[in-house]
Amino acid sequence: MEKKVREVLETMRPALQQHGGDVELVEVTDDKVVKVRLKGACSGCLMSCLTLKIGIEESLKSKIPEIKSVEAV
Repeated sequence: MEKKVREVLETMRPALQQHGGDVELVEVTDDKVVKVRLKGACSGCLMSCLTLKIGIEESLKSKIPEIKSVEAV
């Protein structure tokens, strides 16, 4: 599953990088929680919660339905 998550995150990176940010996969837990680190401008952005939940989590869940949630670490 980690490989699939990385592939999906790679498709999102250009949009994040366009705004000076980035995302890094930290781990996929045994209970299917994806842990990511928001980097660059995303790490201090007030919109980072929306980016995480609406952007990253929804995209990952739509392509990999078995994912339970996405958390920033």
